[in-house]
Amino acid sequence: MSLHPPLTRTPHRTPPALTALDEIALPLARAHELCGPARHMLALVLAGAASGPVIWIQPAWAPGRLYPDTLAERIAPGRLILVTPKRAEDLLWSMEEALRAGVVPLVVAELPEPPPLTPVRRLHLAAEAGAATGHGLPLGLILTPGPGGAAGVETRWHMAPRHAPGRSEWRLERRCARHAPPAAWQLRETGGQLALSRAAMG
Repeated sequence: MSLHPPLTRTPHRTPPALTALDEIALPLARAHELCGPARHMLALVLAGAASGPVIWIQPAWAPGRLYPDTLAERIAPGRLILVTPKRAEDLLWSMEEALRAGVVPLVVAELPEPPPLTPVRRLHLAAEAGAATGHGLPLGLILTPGPGGAAGVETRWHMAPRHAPGRSEWRLERRCARHAPPAAWQLRETGGQLALSRAAMG
């Protein structure tokens, strides 16, 4: 007779995630990267899928600002808290502190370049600390130019426009993720409504 209890397998649990358009899923209490020329559009789509206020951190020296009409199409403007640090080092610091507080479900930070591994790890730890406060599970989105490349992010998403006359379309790619394979979608807007369909990678 065995003196040890039988081994039992712990069922795999899908971590809680922010889900948009049924197929875009970003695990909560983590930091994710959005890159590509349509990264702001993707961030607004995700903000629209979240509930509660959104802290949006944008450099004070950034040449562009969120277009009010586009913003209003995705989320109620009253949900947006805009933070505009004057120093580059305050962008990630502001995001870290907002995530650690745990009182806002979504924190977005526009960065001039992808951050290295250590600051990203600090964002993950801050989000986990925010979740431990019991107010909710905060999610962090870092917006980086070009193809991105932030080290250690939970997921990386790239979105670029594929518009044609009379048609608004984007190509969305999940380029890396800890628990999901690379994938691609076509995002199309018709009559003010967004629809997502699978596309081939490559």
